[in-house]
Amino acid sequence: MLDILERLCAIPGVSGWEDAVCEEIIRLIKGHCEYETDALGNLIAYKKGRQKPGNTVLFSAHMDEVGLIITMIEDSGLLRFAAVGGIDPRTIAGKAVELGGAKIPGVIGRKPIHLQKPDERDAAPTADKLYIDIGAKDKSEAEQHIRVGGRAVFSSKFRRVGEGKIIGRAFDDRAGCAVLIDLIQSELAHDCVFSFTVQEETGCTGARTAAYRVKPDIAIAVETTTAADIEGVPVDKKFCELGKGPVISFMDKGTVYDRGLYDKALDIAKTRGIPCQVKRGVAGGNESRSLQTAGGGSRVMAVSLPCRYLHTPSNMLCTSDLANTRALLFALAEELL
Repeated sequence: MLDILERLCAIPGVSGWEDAVCEEIIRLIKGHCEYETDALGNLIAYKKGRQKPGNTVLFSAHMDEVGLIITMIEDSGLLRFAAVGGIDPRTIAGKAVELGGAKIPGVIGRKPIHLQKPDERDAAPTADKLYIDIGAKDKSEAEQHIRVGGRAVFSSKFRRVGEGKIIGRAFDDRAGCAVLIDLIQSELAHDCVFSFTVQEETGCTGARTAAYRVKPDIAIAVETTTAADIEGVPVDKKFCELGKGPVISFMDKGTVYDRGLYDKALDIAKTRGIPCQVKRGVAGGNESRSLQTAGGGSRVMAVSLPCRYLHTPSNMLCTSDLANTRALLFALAEELL
């Protein structure tokens, strides 16, 4: 799964621009299942198991990542941008980026500190005070490489660090995609459906159309969630931790999860000895809200990987959490059907 994740994270895929990610996933699942794409760009895979299930179960992960979209090209050749998805501007000044399919290199800049007024130095930078510099001498040269509406992603290398940890870009939610790809490449007990969705970061749009098409009885969002297990965070705000297994949610800002599925997942994890943790708080949200309400509705749950520094240029995951998330989902594919 690490090799799959590294391959996926090397591909730019800001919301609304997931085509290349989708093409790579098709290469990885081809021959292991039947698949189709819809008008929005979702990839839906139908995996045959050893027997037919009593319920239609959908496992879903989104292909898109947070990033930047170009809103204006100045006469100077500098690019103004807006965030696609929730990005804290304080985390991106001075960071390298790549623009478009050609991966044009650039850097996010701001006014030099020695030219800033005292109130500017003390305040966190806002997106309108930042720009992207690709080294163009003027607007005409910049337009040879990028146009308004073009996307940019953070330029971050996939690396193994510390004891069993990895850092990189777009773990939200290429990590979920990697787990689902691994399941599709495996032999499963029952038929399952998998969706790789688009535009989660901008409103969970893709999951709604995917679920409407599949009409699942049970839908499982395979996600990442913020691990705030770092210095300076109060104990009651450390909702989950790296290295303690997949995270099961009972509620967040968009979804009240099915209590029976919540209990079932925890019971399966305990019985099979799979490390697992409950998300100790009601925060954030994911595409479960769309999976739950599409068509006639479905019972939903979320299984998430704990991830530090979400929506920044450098996410951090624990490799054991990746393996244990896969183990739990494999068990759910056996027992929920």
